[in-house]
Amino acid sequence: MADPNSEPLPKKNGLDGGSEDETVAAVENGVVVNHSGYRDQLKRQYSLLGLAGIAVTVDNAWVALGSSISVSIVNGGPPGLIFGLIVALFYYTFIGLGLAELASSVPTAGGVYHWATIAGGPKHGRFLGFLTGWINFYGWMFDLAALVQITANITVSMYVIYHRDTYSFEPWHVYVAYLLVLWICILTVIFGNKLLPYTQNAGMFFVIVGGIVTIIVLAAMPKQRASNYFVWGSFDENNLTGWQGGVAFFLGVLNGAFTVGTPDAITHMAEELPHPRRDLPIAIALQIGLGFLYAFCFAIALCYAITDLGILQGGINTYPLVDIYLQATADGEGNQNLGATFGLLFIIWCASMLCCIGTTLTNSRIYWALARDNAVPLSSLFSKVNERLSCPVSATFSLYHIPFFHRPLAIIATGIGAIPLGSEVAFLNLAGSFIILTTVSYAIPFAANVLTGRKHFPKGPFHLGNSGFVINILAVLFITLFDTFYCFPYALPTNAEIMNYNSVILAGVVVITMAWWVVHARRSYPGPKVMGLYVVHDDQVLHGAAPGGGQEVEGFGEKKGKE
Repeated sequence: MADPNSEPLPKKNGLDGGSEDETVAAVENGVVVNHSGYRDQLKRQYSLLGLAGIAVTVDNAWVALGSSISVSIVNGGPPGLIFGLIVALFYYTFIGLGLAELASSVPTAGGVYHWATIAGGPKHGRFLGFLTGWINFYGWMFDLAALVQITANITVSMYVIYHRDTYSFEPWHVYVAYLLVLWICILTVIFGNKLLPYTQNAGMFFVIVGGIVTIIVLAAMPKQRASNYFVWGSFDENNLTGWQGGVAFFLGVLNGAFTVGTPDAITHMAEELPHPRRDLPIAIALQIGLGFLYAFCFAIALCYAITDLGILQGGINTYPLVDIYLQATADGEGNQNLGATFGLLFIIWCASMLCCIGTTLTNSRIYWALARDNAVPLSSLFSKVNERLSCPVSATFSLYHIPFFHRPLAIIATGIGAIPLGSEVAFLNLAGSFIILTTVSYAIPFAANVLTGRKHFPKGPFHLGNSGFVINILAVLFITLFDTFYCFPYALPTNAEIMNYNSVILAGVVVITMAWWVVHARRSYPGPKVMGLYVVHDDQVLHGAAPGGGQEVEGFGEKKGKE
C-alpha cells in the first residue's frame, strides 16, 4: 500500500481554487487524498455506463430469480414468487435510498464499513465500522459462493440437456464446475482489469437483451399455458412448508430479496469512478429499478410457462429452470426442444459467468478496504496494490508472495463451495446468509446515523433531507422484520438435515469478528482514515469534516480556541 505521506501527486482540478473535483476529499501534507483518506491507487476507469454495467450484471436480477426459484416454489408456488418479489422491492427501496445518500456523501471503497465508522461518531465509530466491515465481507463471500454454485449448476445442466438418458448426477460434478468457474473469475479480475469494464458491459447486454429474448420466448413458444388462477391465486395449495400462509409467504420473500438485494455492490467501486458522488446514486436506482422490472416480467412469463409444478418441487438444492424451459419449449405433442432449451440456458450461463466476475471484483475491493486500515490478518500484505494491474492482487489472490493458505478470497470461497456436497439445504443457507449479513451491515450505519442525529455526513448531490430520518428508521425496521423470518425453519416439521442455519451463521460471524477485535483490533486497529476527515468531536473543529475539493488538511483536528 502506498503511504499517503509519500510523494505528492500532480494537482487536480479544484486544488488551486478552480472547479471542485469530487474525487478529492482533502490535501494532506501536500498529498491529494480521496474520500477514504488515501491517495488514489486504482485507475478511475468506469464511466456511468460502465458503473451501470457492473450494477445490472452483479444484480443479474431475472437470472437470480429463476435460478433461486427453489427458494420459494414450495412457499406458495407462482403467487408466492411474484408477490414476494414485489414485497422485496418495497423494503429494498428504503435500503437503496439510504445507501444512495451515504454513497453520494462519502464515496469510498469501504462502503458501509466506512459509513458505520462515521455514523458511530468518535465514541463508537471505530468498533461499529470494524463490525460492519467484517459482516459485509462475509455476506458478499456467501453471495459469491451462491452465484458460483448457480453458474456451476447451469454448466452441468447444459451438458445434461443432450445426455439425459445416460448421465448419472453426482454432487461432486457441480463442485468441479464450481472450482473452474471460481478460479476463472479470480484470474480474470487480477490479470484482466483493463477488460473488466467491457466484461460488465457485456454482462449488461446479456441481462437486458438476453432477458428480453428469454421473456419473449417464454411468452410466445409454449403450446400449453398455466391458468390465471395458477399464476395469481394458487398460493394455499402450493404452500408445502407446513407453515401457515402468512409465515410461509414471508419466508418465501427471500427469493425476491436475493433477486434485488445487491444495492451496495457498486458502492465499493467508488475509488474507480471519476464522478462517484453523482453516479453512485444513479447506478443504485438503475440496479434496483431495472432489476425489478426484468425480474417481474420474467417471473410472470415463467409462471405461465409451467405446466407441471410437481417436478419442480423435488428438491430445494436443484436447478429447476431446466425443467421449466423443457416444458415451455415442447411442441404440441410434448416432444422436447433440446436446442431451444440449451439456447435459453446459454443466455443465463453467460450472464451468470459475468455476474460472478463482477461479484469477485466487489469482494476483492471490500477485503482490500479492510486491509488498508489494518483490520485483517497480514494487513501489510493484503493492502498492497499492483498499480500496473490496477488491482489489489493480494486481497484477491497472490501468485507471488503469499503461501497458499493466506489467499483469503480464493480459499474461503473454495471451501464454501464444498458445503453443498453434504447438505440438501446448502443453497438456501448461502442465499439466506448473504441477505441477512449484508442487510445487517446496512442497518448498522442507518441506525447509528439516526442515533447521532445524522450530523457527521456532509450533504452530497443526493440528499434525503429531513425525510432521511424516517427512511433510515423504516429500513432498519424492515431489515429486522424480514431477517427474523429468514431465520425460521424452512419447513415443518424440521430436523437437523433441513434446518435453517442462518441464525447460527450470523452468530458465528459476529463471534469470529468479536474474537478478532479482542485479539487484534482493540489495540492495533487505529480505525479508518475517514474518522479524521468526517468525525467531529464535540470539542474539535476538524478541517475535513465537510471537505470541499482540494481542502487542505493539517491533521485530525484542533482543539477549539487554539490557532
